[in-house]
Amino acid sequence: MVEDTHPSTHPPLPPTTEDGRLSWLRLLRSRRVGIATFYRLLTEHGSAAAALDALPDIAAAAGVPDYRPCPPEVAQAELRAAAQAGTRMICIGSPDYPDDLLTIPDPPPILWAHGDQTVLDRPRIAIVGARNASSLGTRMARALAEDLGAAGYVVVSGLARGIDAAAHHAALGTGTIGVMAGGVDMLYPAENAGLATDMAATGLRLSEQPMGLQPVARHFPLRNRLISGLARGVVVVEAAARSGSLITARTALDQGREVLAVPGHPLDGRSAGCNMLLRDGARLVRNAADVIEAIGLPAAEPDRQAALDLGPAVPIPPAQPETRTLRETAALHRRILDRLSPSPVAEDQLIRDLGGTPRQLSPAILDLEISGDVERHPGGLIALRPPARPS
Repeated sequence: MVEDTHPSTHPPLPPTTEDGRLSWLRLLRSRRVGIATFYRLLTEHGSAAAALDALPDIAAAAGVPDYRPCPPEVAQAELRAAAQAGTRMICIGSPDYPDDLLTIPDPPPILWAHGDQTVLDRPRIAIVGARNASSLGTRMARALAEDLGAAGYVVVSGLARGIDAAAHHAALGTGTIGVMAGGVDMLYPAENAGLATDMAATGLRLSEQPMGLQPVARHFPLRNRLISGLARGVVVVEAAARSGSLITARTALDQGREVLAVPGHPLDGRSAGCNMLLRDGARLVRNAADVIEAIGLPAAEPDRQAALDLGPAVPIPPAQPETRTLRETAALHRRILDRLSPSPVAEDQLIRDLGGTPRQLSPAILDLEISGDVERHPGGLIALRPPARPS
């Protein structure tokens, strides 16, 4: 069984100095270091600075010579861009980190926040749906957002056109959070730039991606897990049978959030996804009262710092040196790769299948991540990295 180092149980101590924040950012932005690898390196080496020092040796042992972590000047440029934009860095473990994200499998170590950060202190509900929304759909999204905002909820969505934009617009007066697929300063789509600017006055734009990053397709599922992770429940207003809104709904179920859906006409393709959710057990929504009945009225939030106070920090021992020979290490890497496929599998299941322990196998899996043979997926899943497509 994998030892529990999930940050929701043991959030790492956040950096308190500029050098510490720079080291966290460099480690997270280093090549082939994802969220799970970031936490593992932090745990094994005690600090981000120590992990950065160890990365070249880890990469060399994994067969990647001349590996260089993210250069200091790259991370410094991102910090300067954030400061110039009036954007704040929120690190996991700090009192202002959204505590709902501490319960998801892969909480981002760093968030960029632009706007009124106090909305993170209030209970939240997500409203998502189709970009090519119908007139009825946008009216429904606006009505839900207005009434839920009046009841005390902050409305979370993805700042896309259609249902997302309608929900954000309606909640500007009561508080709304737009979770961005790219950098928090990249106002996408362009037609929602005015909305994104207005949101900063009474709401918040939030992203885990680097400042200045243009969103691409692979960023949107990552964003969707944060939309659902921030909320107590997800309301899907309109969604096709294959859509990003259904990805958000599935992620919400995996995170233990309530999933609710607005029914639609069976012949309208924009409602096919909602009707599928209802068939499979989602709560039916006709108005905000149905949402409140399922989720409950907002209650006083527990003290945030108390939720993070887990007692005095325990010093983390340094990682044990590698004791296998090169031949033994290569054989272990081959055993791991032989067990994997492009279909993701839980890391703890892989360790059980191989008959080892996390202490024995996790460093070898990390080697294969750094070498690019293995890639990590949300939820503690790993898989073989698919071969690059010929250009």
